[in-house]
Amino acid sequence: MKLDNKKTVLVGFAFLAISAFWQVYDSIIPLILKYFFNIGDTLSGAIMALDNIFALILLPVFGAWSDRISSKRGKRTPFILVGTVLSVVFMLILPAAANGRNITLFITVLLATLVSMSIFRSPAVSLMPDVTPKPLRSKGNAIINLMGAVGIIMALGLIMVLVGEGDTPDYEPVFIAVAVIMVISLLIILFKVDENRMVRERIETEIQWGVEKEEDEETKAGESKLPAPVKRSLVFLLFSVAFWYMAYNAVTTAFSRYASEMWGMEGGSFAGALMVASVGALVSFIPVGIVSSRLGRKKVILFGVILLGASFFTGFLFTKPSFAINIVFFLVGVAWASINVNSYPMVVEMCKGSDIGKFTGTYYTFSMAAQVFTPVLSGWFLEHVGYRTLFPYAAVFCALAFVTMIMVKHGDSKPMPAKSKLEAFDVDD
Repeated sequence: MKLDNKKTVLVGFAFLAISAFWQVYDSIIPLILKYFFNIGDTLSGAIMALDNIFALILLPVFGAWSDRISSKRGKRTPFILVGTVLSVVFMLILPAAANGRNITLFITVLLATLVSMSIFRSPAVSLMPDVTPKPLRSKGNAIINLMGAVGIIMALGLIMVLVGEGDTPDYEPVFIAVAVIMVISLLIILFKVDENRMVRERIETEIQWGVEKEEDEETKAGESKLPAPVKRSLVFLLFSVAFWYMAYNAVTTAFSRYASEMWGMEGGSFAGALMVASVGALVSFIPVGIVSSRLGRKKVILFGVILLGASFFTGFLFTKPSFAINIVFFLVGVAWASINVNSYPMVVEMCKGSDIGKFTGTYYTFSMAAQVFTPVLSGWFLEHVGYRTLFPYAAVFCALAFVTMIMVKHGDSKPMPAKSKLEAFDVDD
């Protein structure tokens, strides 16, 4: 059984577009709130949590809804089309509202953009397990995350090139450039991804290899039940997801402000460290996917959580910009790749194929709940205790994630035996 790399890359363009947008959103919106509208860190953190509040409510809805859709373009593609078009239209208004200092228009359009992004996030992510056989999903997710890292690096590069120095630069060129990336990605999905055919091929492969029996036609989406031990593992896994997102999102959301306040970095120069983290993830995704298929997803996640916590604690030790910061952020990228390549496949491993969208929504419920809470809580610490609290805060939640992840007993990869002795030597998958 081999992963179809070309198919997975094509499917990954949806995640590339999503990642590019959120990188610009997380990097630029806090600066607009602080320097264009003079909003404090606590309130800014609350506003930055709005995307996660919307996602918390809407991602499970659209994920489960897409499970029940049947169209000529498939279950997920219609949501990707509508959500991307609306997101591009609304996001292009944001910099104009900021330049005009129109806070009412800015917040209104921001909310519309967040709703639009919520329409297609779960369906877009569900495409990978939809078209990928179960034993190959860690490797498939490695390529999807690699595509996401490419989107992040593209966005950070655009920030570095297009954002000038000063407290209130013009961010419109960056938003236009990311909108172009999203439109191109959408066109690739529409013209190169035949969702229905790819799903049929995945089902046929799983049946052929004995991975999954043909699903009972009477078992409809949303009706499958988890055994109690599996449900217990799922709960601990979802809490682990919440904890490591509490850590990671606190840093990524506040880093542009932290770099400005603590290290005196100006303009888009802060994006350099984040780009190094993305490069670290980029070069790690494929090796992590391969290692995970041999050692198991849980072991690799635990390694990633330890490395992430250690990297964040090390970041706390820096009091001024240094080249060594790049090494630390490179390790952050490696750690995040080790976690992200495996966590989502572990969740969908526990479900029936008819419920992938629902379980994807559940996964995002916990990750987004964490990202609703952590910008506000970490923002309070930044404003009332000091910016030095950011990295220790993240390290503590990494430690909590390690404890809960130890309790997970299901959802690990199940390597398939080779169908022949010769195939046992075939590692090109």
